[in-house]
Amino acid sequence: MTFRPKYITFDCYGTLTNFRINDMPAKLYGEQLTGERLERFKKDFTAYRLDEAMGDWKPYDQVLKAALRRTCKRHGIAYSDEDGQACYEAVPTWGPHADVPEALTRVGREIPLVILSNAMNEQIHSNVRKLEAPFHKVYTAQDAGAYKPRLQAFEYMLDQLGCAPGEILHVSSSPRYDLMSAHDLGIVNKVFVNRNHEPKPNAAYTHVEIRDITGLPALVGL
Repeated sequence: MTFRPKYITFDCYGTLTNFRINDMPAKLYGEQLTGERLERFKKDFTAYRLDEAMGDWKPYDQVLKAALRRTCKRHGIAYSDEDGQACYEAVPTWGPHADVPEALTRVGREIPLVILSNAMNEQIHSNVRKLEAPFHKVYTAQDAGAYKPRLQAFEYMLDQLGCAPGEILHVSSSPRYDLMSAHDLGIVNKVFVNRNHEPKPNAAYTHVEIRDITGLPALVGL
């Protein structure tokens, strides 16, 4: 693959930012959850976050709180909104994966970079600053009125950029939140960053796989 897109669009949390949300259950409930039970809790928390993102838009703190509350109920652990708020407040403190800043800056000098993130505006700009790369635009679920994987989020981004699906390259480490929806909207050029937090996408969802962002410059001829 060598494709020079009009824009390169990115998922942020997990793909660029080291999204350490699965550190939170051990911090909050470490005395009650260990070993396999902790790992099961993390998987369920991941599943409930996706489920909460599928409905009508609501503030991200409510997404996290509802997902954590449902996970705690499933595992017989007492939940408090303070625990959910702790997860929300941790998000903007997280920085990039180590491979991101240099490679992303190199690409950003030549091609406009765009973020589409399941975030609130009050959160995302702290994370973006830590990426140390030039971004043309940053769009959030709050802006779009919808979370990924809903198509509305991608449609909002394309409308704001004023471009067609075939003119962008979309980069994500999440098949479920990003690559499947991008495929359905006709975004042909997609990159799967294999961070090992989701299974690889089916080959029918056409994509190129890279290990990390250091592999991106070569894909766009840099």
